[in-house]
Amino acid sequence: MQNRYATLAAWVYELDKPVGRSFGDVEFYLERLQGVTGPVLEPAVGNGRLFVPLLEAGLDVKGFDASEEMLAYCRAACESRSLPAALSRQTFEGFSYDERFEAILVPLGSIQLITDYEAALGVLKRFHDHLAPGGRLILDLDAIDGFLDSPHSVRTWKAGEDLLTLTADRIETDYVAQTTMTSLRYEHWRAGKPVDSEIDLFALRWWGVAELELALRTVGFSEVSACGDYQHGRKPQKGDGIITFEARRA
Repeated sequence: MQNRYATLAAWVYELDKPVGRSFGDVEFYLERLQGVTGPVLEPAVGNGRLFVPLLEAGLDVKGFDASEEMLAYCRAACESRSLPAALSRQTFEGFSYDERFEAILVPLGSIQLITDYEAALGVLKRFHDHLAPGGRLILDLDAIDGFLDSPHSVRTWKAGEDLLTLTADRIETDYVAQTTMTSLRYEHWRAGKPVDSEIDLFALRWWGVAELELALRTVGFSEVSACGDYQHGRKPQKGDGIITFEARRA
């Protein structure tokens, strides 16, 4: 299985990136959405880390995710705050809504989960077609540096009496296809004994800045711009960890 965010992966994500945790993006997106009164879509909504703050700010947000486990965390977060949860299980490649959106948001490099270039173009076109005229796509990319860092890592999280570990080993880098494949082993421990484990093959694609701009224009977007590290108006530069694109449907 690949990029599936099953039970332990979703639990680790919830511990590592709880609702409201910001990497500079929550404040950035709220600022960029000032004045938006129409519906907003967040694909790959995950556990609601960004989705919930947007709802709390009064925005009309809908979201989808391919992982039912991640959606369960998002629904629970909304329910505990008495927020509407317009959520559904859908994929990037197949999502569909009757309405058109004033903005579509894809934070923290989620678009890079699509490793086939032609499939990614198809998803960008689907984003374009689901925007109302004048609507905006705001999309984050992880910089290439992050794909080529340490090929092995181990991380741990405590949850009461439980310990969760994640061992990551990069097993393939394809410089032609611009992809990496990493083996992720999630383990759940209690009192020093194993309770459960999962293995996921995690594939990502990196994009060049000019490459993604061309792709966005190819599928029909205009007014394409990019900024670095959530500093709107500053062009991406060496050392930036996140590059954010904005593009508009004419």
